[in-house]
Amino acid sequence: MTTKLLDLVLPVRCVGCRTGGRLWCESCAAEFGGPLPVHRAPITDGPPAYALAPYRGAPRDAVLAYKERGRRELAEPLGAAVARALPWIPEARPGPDGVWWLVPAPSRRRTSRQRGGEHMTKLARWCAAELARAGHGVAVAPMLELARSAADSVGLDPTARAANLAGRVRLRPRASPPRGAPVVLLDDVITTGATAAACHQVLTAAGLEVTAIVALTSTD
Repeated sequence: MTTKLLDLVLPVRCVGCRTGGRLWCESCAAEFGGPLPVHRAPITDGPPAYALAPYRGAPRDAVLAYKERGRRELAEPLGAAVARALPWIPEARPGPDGVWWLVPAPSRRRTSRQRGGEHMTKLARWCAAELARAGHGVAVAPMLELARSAADSVGLDPTARAANLAGRVRLRPRASPPRGAPVVLLDDVITTGATAAACHQVLTAAGLEVTAIVALTSTD
């Protein structure tokens, strides 16, 4: 039974607190605040990293519902949460032309197909829409991809995660920001920092300046 069909049969409940009426209530949405600085060894020497909430409670439930359980409707409120946080991140900035460039972290192709598309790209587009409504110039550049040989990182320790991604984050042959442009890297969870570090390395090699890494959540 599909998610939409289930919604017709069962009452809609908040994925965070389980109260009825809405998929994501205002009380749970308020738990995405921050931005909170995140420190992980792989990204210590890179751009500053921030998360909007710890990976627990309602924020964790929202990320899992969105990423793993097909609740793609959450892209809109989660993207809006990122858009609200960006102006409060000192290092994040638009380019000289006033355009914010958002680069979503990539997902494994097979996983993306099973989940109905790349979840971070969809979230980045909702974030861009919110920024545009506030009067900002903004563009989304889904220019990163994972090689087919990249394994699922669940359960891997920091060393194994880094080895799994080594050489497997690649540029897509599509339009990208102008060389030298400042970009913000968006992700869902910062665990060990291996994904952010690998993406930063590829983007820097492409001549881009990653000013900040912004994730919805980070593990303790």
